Formats: sequence, C-alpha cells, structure tokens
Amino acid sequence: MIFTPEHDAIRNTIAQFVDKEINPFADQWEEEGIFPAHELFKKMGDLGLLGIARPVEFGGMGLDYSYEVVFSEELGRIRAAGVGMAIGVQTDMATPALANHGSDQLRQEFLVPAIAGDMICSIAVSEPHAGSDVSAIKTTAVKDGDDYIINGTKMWITNSTQADFICLLVNTSDNGPHANKSLIVVPMNLPGISLSEKLNKLGMRSSDTAQIFFDDVRVPRRYLIGEEGAGFRYQMEQFQEERLYAAAGNLKMMEFVINDTIEYTRQRKAFGKSILDNQVVHFRLAELQTEIECLRALTYDAVEGYINGQDVTLKASMAKLKTGRLSREVTDSCLQYWGGMGFMWDSSVARAYRDGRLASIGGGADEVMLGIISKHMGIMPKRG
Repeated sequence: MIFTPEHDAIRNTIAQFVDKEINPFADQWEEEGIFPAHELFKKMGDLGLLGIARPVEFGGMGLDYSYEVVFSEELGRIRAAGVGMAIGVQTDMATPALANHGSDQLRQEFLVPAIAGDMICSIAVSEPHAGSDVSAIKTTAVKDGDDYIINGTKMWITNSTQADFICLLVNTSDNGPHANKSLIVVPMNLPGISLSEKLNKLGMRSSDTAQIFFDDVRVPRRYLIGEEGAGFRYQMEQFQEERLYAAAGNLKMMEFVINDTIEYTRQRKAFGKSILDNQVVHFRLAELQTEIECLRALTYDAVEGYINGQDVTLKASMAKLKTGRLSREVTDSCLQYWGGMGFMWDSSVARAYRDGRLASIGGGADEVMLGIISKHMGIMPKRG
C-alpha cells in the first residue's frame, strides 16, 4: 500500500491531536473510569476525523479505507487504549452499516451528527449469553403498527453510558438465526431503556461500558437500517472494518511497549550491566518488532484488497487473530523485563498488558477467527 502526502497529513493531524488532547489526560481518565466523549468527539468532528471514509453528502471526507487505517494506526499512540477503542466504535464499528445501508433520512438524522461529533453512538450486539456467537442473541423487536417494540438486554456495550443512540442487533422474525435479525437505530433517551452501573473491567478502564436493558421500548420502524432480516449480514460486514481497525490500532501500542521497555531496561542495572545488554533481551525485542512489522504488512494487504472491492474476510480474520495473540506476547514478554515494576498497576507496560488482552476476545474471539480461517481453507468439518 502506497501512502500519499494526504495520508501523511491525516497521520500528522491525529498524532498532534493525541499528544495535545488525549495523552495529557490519559491517567486521569483511567482513574475515573470514563472520558468526556462528547467534548472529545466534538473536537475530532470539527477536524473532520470521525468520517474519513464516509460519504461527503453526510459530512464525511469521502476517502477510501486506506486513509481510515492510517487514522486507526495513529490512534495506537493513545496511552489509554480504552479511549482509542471508544473512538473506533464511533467510526468503524457502530456506523458502517448505517452509512452503507441506511436510508437518506436515517443518515441525515443520525450519521451526520455522529460524523460531526454532536452525537455519541454504540454498537449493541453482545448479550450475557451471546458474545462471539452472534446468531444466539435473544433481544426482540416486534412490529406494532408503525413501530417496533423492543425487549431484551445487551452486555459489554462500549460508550453506552454516554451514547445518544445505538445501532441495535435484534430478532425481528421467527426465521432461521441468520435470516431473522435486523439492525435498528435506537435513541438512548427513549422510555423503557435503563443501564447498569459501569462495568468493572480488567482493562480498557477509561472506556465506559455497561449492560443495557430494554423494557417495551417503542421505536419507529423507519429507524430500521436497510432491509429487515438482513441484520446478520450487515453485522458481518461491519466486523470486517472492526477487525481491520483492531489490527491497525494495536500496532503502535505494541511498538510503544517495546520502546518503553528498551528505555527502562537500558537504565535498569543487574549483575553489573544493564538488562538491555543481555543478548536474550535485545534479541527478544528485535524478534517482537519483526512480528509487528509482519502484522503491519498483513493488515495493509487486507486494507488494499478491501478498498479494491475484494472479500477480505480471510485476511481480516487472520490479522485480528494475530493482533490478539501478538498483543499478549509483546506485553507479557516486555513486562517480564520490567521485573517488579512491571507488576505495578500504574506502569505503562502493566496497563498495556491489561488493555491488550481484550484483542483476543472483542470483535470475535480467537477461536471464532480460527473457525473462519479453517472454513476458508476448506478444512473445517461439516456440522451435523
């Protein structure tokens, strides 16, 4: 993938924004368990950063996804990964189906303010009993005149305590599990919606996450995204951008961990020399950096295929799998070289260790990615 001066301009804008508007507050937001999404997203919207690959007629830049991956990669500079994840929910996880399949009226009402940073959105798919198994969700939307009546619950919903609307995956018929689902935009101020307390997570502490409950929530049927019954397919499409975002967004996080470890081990002395001077340490760091570059190449290759209209399900799944596993490998290996300081809650490597663990769970667990890869290889046994 060849980057242009326009790509570099976006990269530089994001880098400056992160260094000025996010990282100085990262420790505070981690401690508070939330960041001011409306304030931050509005600043990003004013710079045009929340709609890089979205249609111009709805406030976006209308650029191809290669520009979005530059954006995603540079957000890896954020020293509180929960903030980067929350931004990605707004740009690459909750709004792709709305942008690609929503009616013009629906996009004017919800996509335009999301791109402008005037509204915060969430994607609501997972349930307490249905995470990676999207087909197993139980939340329902039943037709009643010109409305849907929604009942059920959603779990682990990023941005949920601050969201103005969610893109909700629900069952709208009694058809099979892949043909009975629809995506519906649901404003969060409607009667019948309630939230749990913020969930107490291992990592991504700066991101607000909660369980959402729906009790006879009435939503206009015109808030349906695209066709009824096509929600499973739309969500699978959204997963491609989510997985590419995750792969790109973790690259610089891992590089920062390596660079922080180099600096720490260069200064830390044991048995008469720095930890870094031990061959086992600097060889291992060199190996990890090589692995990151391999992941970067795979991610860029998948993005290039994506912008050229290819089905990149296989490569996106491979990149997502490798991201989760490499994040664990990099942070675990580097933490070891910090010794006792790596076990301290406030150390940068410990935060990355906690935050990076989600990459093997969210957006499809490692086992789901392996299933997709095996299916494309033609080696997965047939069911039944």
